[in-house]
Parts: sequence; C-alpha cells; structure tokens
Amino acid sequence: MSIGASLPRLDALGKVTGATPYPADLRRDGFLHAKVLFTNQPHARLVNLEVSGAWAIPGVVEVLTSQDIPLNEYGLTIRDQPVLIGTTDTGRSGVAGDLSRWEGDQIAVVVAETAEAALVGAMAVAAEWEQLPVLADVRQSLASDALLHPENGQDSNAYYHLRIRKGDLAAGWAAAEVVIDEVYHLPYQEHAYLQPEAAIAYIDEAGRVTVEIAGQWAHEDQEQIAHALDLPPERVRVIYPAVGGAFGGREDMSLQIVMAAAALKLHRRGIDRPIRCEWSREESIIGHHKRHRGRIHHRLGATRDGRITALEVDAVLDAGGYNYTTNKVLGNMHLTLAGPYEIPNASIDSRAVYTNAPVTGAFRGFGAPQGTFAIETQLNKLADVLGIDPVEVRLRNALEDGGIGITQVELPLGVTIKAVIEAAASSAARHLGRNGPGPSSFATLPVAAGSIRRGRGFACAYKNVGFSFGFAERCEAIIELHGDEALERAVLIHAAAEVGQGGYTAFRQMAAEALGLDVAQVETRYSDTATSGDSGSASASRLTFMVGNSILGAAEEALKRWNDGERPAVGRFRYVPPPTDVLDPETGAGQPNFCYGYVAEAVDLSVDVETGLIQVDGVVCAVETGKAINPQLVEGQIEGGVVQAHGYTVTEKVVVENGHIQNPRLSVYLIPGIGDIPTAVYSEILENPDPRGPFGARGMAEMPFIPYAPAVIAALHDATGVWFNSFPLTPDFVVAELRRHGIGEG
Repeated sequence: MSIGASLPRLDALGKVTGATPYPADLRRDGFLHAKVLFTNQPHARLVNLEVSGAWAIPGVVEVLTSQDIPLNEYGLTIRDQPVLIGTTDTGRSGVAGDLSRWEGDQIAVVVAETAEAALVGAMAVAAEWEQLPVLADVRQSLASDALLHPENGQDSNAYYHLRIRKGDLAAGWAAAEVVIDEVYHLPYQEHAYLQPEAAIAYIDEAGRVTVEIAGQWAHEDQEQIAHALDLPPERVRVIYPAVGGAFGGREDMSLQIVMAAAALKLHRRGIDRPIRCEWSREESIIGHHKRHRGRIHHRLGATRDGRITALEVDAVLDAGGYNYTTNKVLGNMHLTLAGPYEIPNASIDSRAVYTNAPVTGAFRGFGAPQGTFAIETQLNKLADVLGIDPVEVRLRNALEDGGIGITQVELPLGVTIKAVIEAAASSAARHLGRNGPGPSSFATLPVAAGSIRRGRGFACAYKNVGFSFGFAERCEAIIELHGDEALERAVLIHAAAEVGQGGYTAFRQMAAEALGLDVAQVETRYSDTATSGDSGSASASRLTFMVGNSILGAAEEALKRWNDGERPAVGRFRYVPPPTDVLDPETGAGQPNFCYGYVAEAVDLSVDVETGLIQVDGVVCAVETGKAINPQLVEGQIEGGVVQAHGYTVTEKVVVENGHIQNPRLSVYLIPGIGDIPTAVYSEILENPDPRGPFGARGMAEMPFIPYAPAVIAALHDATGVWFNSFPLTPDFVVAELRRHGIGEG
C-alpha cells in the first residue's frame, strides 16, 4: 500500500546535493543575457522614452519596449496592467500603457552578449516622467478624485465590493449582552522564497516560444503569454524546472511575458539564441507582489454564555497599483471574517482599493490569515470578558455538518472544526507548558529578574480547498500503462507544479495506489504545457484533492483499456469537482466552495517585558487532512507553515514610504532564523475522510499558517494583560505598547 506511507521525497537527494536544476541554473549554448528595467515610479506618466543610449553599449543585441507587445495588457483575473510601460499605444489594450502605477512596473528589457553589457545598457535607457500625486495608502486613495484605473468604470479607487446580509441584524444586536468592537490593522509580508525570479526563453524545435521558469500554473502562464503576444496558445510552451518556493508569489507574471517577447523578437530577426535572466534579491522584493495589508473594523455581539448573536464588519484590502488576485483574496477574507461559526445575523462589507503602494496578491492562506486574525482575536476577547475558556467559547459556536454558514447555505459535508479544536486542546494539555529560561537579547547576558512573563493562546480557522465563487475548476491527468502480458510500469503525465510541498511524491503514491503497483513502477513527467493537460494552479490547497481525483479517473480509464488489450494503454481524464456559486451581490448568499480545510492551534510564549523580545516555547497544530497521503510530508507542511506564520506575526516588517519599499534586502527584512523559530511544534494529523476527496484526502498546506497570529496575540495578552490589534510584534513595537499600559522598566 502506497497511501499513508511516509515514503522519502523523490526530489530530496537532488535538492540536498544541489544536483537539481532550478531556473537560475539553466544554461543553453550561445545564450544571451537580459536585464529588466523597472520604472521606479509609484505614480507617473511616461512622457518620453529614449533607448538609443542602450543601443550604443557594445554587446547590446536587442532592446524590448512596449512597441514589441501587440496586446500590452495582462492580469490573472483582471487585465489591468501593461506588460511594459511605454508612450506607444496600439489602441488594442484596455489599460493606459503610459502610466506607471507601481515602482515595480517594467519599462524595457535589454538583451546583450554579457550580463554586464545588459546592465549597462539598461542604465543607459532614458525616461522622462510627469510626476503624479502618489496615493500612498487606502486612506489617501479613497479621499482622492484621481482614479488610478478609470477604464474599469468605477467612480472610486474602491473597485471591488463584496457584501453579506444575513438574518436580522437589529434583532442580533438587541439579543447581544456583550459587544466587542475593535479595529485591526494587518501588515504586508514578503514571500522571501529561496530562489529569486529567473527564466530562460527560446524557440523550441517545433517553433514554439518557450519559457522555462518557476511558476504555479503552467497553462495560465501560457495563456497570459499568448494573449499579450497575440499568439495562439499552441505557439507558446511553458516548462517548470524545480521551483524554489512559491507561496502564491509565483501565481502572477514576473518574467514570463517579457522573456517570451524577447525570444520571439530575436527569432523574427533571424537570431535563434536562448535568452537568460535572473533577478537579484532586491529586484525580487521590489518586482513581485506582497501579502495584502488591510484594515478591519469588526463588531461582535454575544450573549453572556458566549453565543454569538450579531456580526458587523467593514474590511478593506490595499491592492496596490493593480488587481493581481486581490478580488479573489478579498473573497476568501470575506468568508473568514465570520470564522467557522454559526452566526445568525451578520452584515459584512469587504472592499479592495487601488493605491500606488506595492502590489499585493496571493500568499499562503489567500486572505484567510487576515480575516481569521480579526474573528479569532474577537473570540479571544469575548472569552476574556465573559470568563469563559477560549476553547469552550469556540465549541459553543462552531459549525457542524448541516450547519448554515455565513453565506446562508450548508457547508459541504465533512465539517470537522470541532474535532480539530478538541484535538489541539487535548494535545496542548499534554505537550505545552515546558518553558525554558525565556528570550534574551544576547546569549551571554542573563535576562533581568522578573522580566519574563508567559502565556498561552488559542485560535482556529477554516479555509477553502480549491477555487471558489463559480470558477470553472478542473484538473487533467494522463496515465500510460506499459508491458506485454503483465503490467510492468506506468507513466503519470501531469502539469501540476511542485513548489516545495512534496506534491510530486504524493502524486506518485496516489498513482501507484490507484493502479495497484509499487511506487518504483511509476514514472512521472511533470509541468510542461507541450505534454500535459491543464492542472490548474498549485494554490488554494487544491492539488492533493484535484490531482488525486484526476489520477483516479485516468487510472480507471487506462486500466479499462489495458484490460481490453491495448498495449500501451493510455487513460486521459479531466476531473471537474462540484460547481460553486458566484455569491449574490447584495446578500452574499450562495455556495462559494466545494470543500474546506480545518485547523486549530495552541501557542505558549515567553516575553521579556523590558526588551519586548518574544520567544514561542511551543506550538500545537491540529489539522484535518481527510487522509494523510504521506504523513511525513504533512508534518513538514505544518512545521513550515508555523515558521512562516511566525515571521508574519513576529519578525517580518515591510517598510513602505510614499510607494517605495525601503528594505528590499534580507539583511533588513528579517525572516526567522534558526534562533527565532518556535522551540517545538507538535503536529496532530486528523484523518476524517472527505466524502469527495481522493482516498478521502483534502488539502492542508495553507491551514497551519492561518490561525497562528491570533493565537500568538492571545498568548501575549495572557502573559501581559495587553491586547495587540496589529503586528508584527517586533521588540520596539511590543515595548512601546507595554510602556503605554504601564508595564516594564522595573
């Protein structure tokens, strides 16, 4: 049996030894070097672009500008972004191409014989700008008459609005005996994946424009390249080598379109040489989107026994200069603002706002961390006011199978939020409470006597598995069976991206199980649009669910053909899950998702009230998997998610001033090091089968991240008596808040 076994990762040896090639490792004979030039303008109109200086640099072979992009527009969900900012308008794009709305907008690509010549050539490009007012944040943008995207027909920079109207809000407030009314502020977060953006582009043997790059959805990359270059999709090929981390940061375009455009332009000049580009860490931080910052006004009413009676929320996310996936992230936040609870009366308004701040988009949890922080902190404050155990107040309100969710329909079967809450609480009682000496600013100096305080916090969450809100979800697999009389080997062909989660190993295990073979008999070919059908994205915790079901269908088809005597036998299958609904625009009613994941966490921490340093002493994470295809990989996802959430909550701070990121280096953007992460993480893997999941499985990779911040905030309150409505909890911020409440300094 392959399912449920902690088999070694297929890619482990190559990644540990450095043998596995990532995009930055790729070299082809006679390759050229490309340098992408950013505008560095949060808000300005391009008046003139002069590239003759670049052409004067020895070794420069080509300069790409907006004139080389037939349809100068792109966007994963809304085509609101020019590929290259330029003064030339073909009239075929729906968005003005002469406006830079973000400092990471791209203006030109210089291709040269050497990396040095490409860099010098890019520096020689001269741009003349008309400066425009920088709408640096949501407040400024909403107050301004200047529309960043007038083409969308909105009369405000608040361009996307979701509503929920459930029950009788007035009656809910009348029944409330306690009201918790708070405003929360959510920060940016940088993906900080190991491998910065890199790509190599060329024309392949079949005449296809080919880009080898790290991404999360090869067929969507193909579609966006084809659209911008006005090519049929079959003329574009996208291949993913190893992906050095993604977390949502590779869902949107970085180098895909411009590298394809450069290769195509050279080809049309009779030059068929590959082109290579690699961003620096600084370029990576400037040039791709961030987790959304936001503001949430959250008002919660309840009875004295802790039953929620009313909820009223106004939430805003800062999209930056372009939508990217903001409308979809907003949708997920919108649902999680109410948490996995039975709430009879609610009014929720969620809005996305364009600004000239850094663009924002997909990041692990996809809106759920923001919404969960608000509702879970509210639940913890409610428990504190009422003197009810935080676990108990959740159990009294948690949804069950048959319960009506915030969108006025039953959640899909398999609602196990109570099970994960109980599992986390039970595990915390067994494992937590083993505190060390506490955090110290310097390893050689003892902490001040009496300065260490300790606390425990709890939070839980739910989140969609798979795409939402009526998206035509699908996933395709191909399986070939080979042998004479006996089935000797199988080949699984799939486009799904391996972004570090161990997916390729799990897919192989599922294929072996479905075919009745040993894992060693299953070969795999992955992530090439020329050989495989559309897998959908490696996001939304969807791949285990979607790929597994597509593998089961392809295996059934292949085995049928094999038994009918075909040699080799090939099974092709497109899995289509149950449909979801576009929510009613006025009431928010409808079924937004076909599956959910559930998670609960308990956190113990120590805080030095004199220095503001926080040490997380232990974390329990209970997560519903339906069925753990590879338990060790699940544990890895739990531990990785907790560490990444720790950075979001405690150490990582993106500093932005007037539209510019001020700390685009890892020396001053502090992702957690080995000395910063939680001392211990205890994983509780629940396996209550999902009725629609392959082998009962459902996705879980995003779940461990989502409730961590509110659990830490609750633990900090337990330790100090102070509630924090914003983070990251850097020492200076913690000290300032504690001093404001009269805590510390002896």
